[in-house]
Amino acid sequence: MSTRTTEQLHEAAIGLDNRPIEEVAAILAQGQAAAAAAVAGARDAICAGATLMARTISEGGVLHYAAAGSSGLMAASDALELGGTFSISPAQIRIHMAGGMPTGVVMPGDTEDDTAGLQAGLAGLGPCDTVIAVSASGTTPYTLEALRLAQRAGAPVIAIANNAGAPLLEGADVAILLETPPEVISGSTRMGAGTAQKIALNMLSTLMAVRLGHVHDGMMVNLTADNAKLRERARGIVTQVASVDAAAAEAALAQTDGRVKPAILLAAGARDAQAATELLEETGGHIRPALARVAEQQTENQ
Repeated sequence: MSTRTTEQLHEAAIGLDNRPIEEVAAILAQGQAAAAAAVAGARDAICAGATLMARTISEGGVLHYAAAGSSGLMAASDALELGGTFSISPAQIRIHMAGGMPTGVVMPGDTEDDTAGLQAGLAGLGPCDTVIAVSASGTTPYTLEALRLAQRAGAPVIAIANNAGAPLLEGADVAILLETPPEVISGSTRMGAGTAQKIALNMLSTLMAVRLGHVHDGMMVNLTADNAKLRERARGIVTQVASVDAAAAEAALAQTDGRVKPAILLAAGARDAQAATELLEETGGHIRPALARVAEQQTENQ
């Protein structure tokens, strides 16, 4: 077997196909839990990566997600959620997936070796941007080419891989090693490795949002309310944070064109929507200090 952890046999693999299905299910569940637990060892690196991503967004740079295969699906899943969850501008997010984003049910396996088009996709890359490269093996040609192009452009790289000593990790500015155990189905990195990658990516983007002020008391205060469920959530957030009733929250959201942060300040007593926006600019988009200033202004006016 390979020396790569992701290619080795799991300790419970021998005779797996001859066991009762309930027993196999238990082994699979244990494998997923062990993979998830592996993320804890990369906490410091994940925090460093999130800080780098927040700086990129705040400075007007672009986050480039680059990956192949199942790692590409994990990366794309995270990237595609940033707009709706945290209102990150689409102009600041790019997804580079080997072979392109799947449009059907077949994902060809030879695309991870195909780096054609990546140079054009990363054209214009610069020091203000960040590349997030994901590869279970850490040796995928597509992600290694993304690393090379980023280094040439002076753009920092956050690398996520599941094998220690992988070239992708060694060349990265922030190396996130997810030391997942061997897969229950050897080499099937959509399983344990993919689970750990998804958790790490979720943590990166959520910590980035916290640094940007898009999270307050566990609520997504910078969401884009573009459907009924999210409009209801936005109203609930304003109600909760500003301590007002639903009608007052609805009125505040109407005055801010559905933007939650200024609506919170408006409902809490800011003079008008423009004043709320100015307060947010002064506090770097963070609600808590802006609310404190609204309270101070109200005290001064009494």
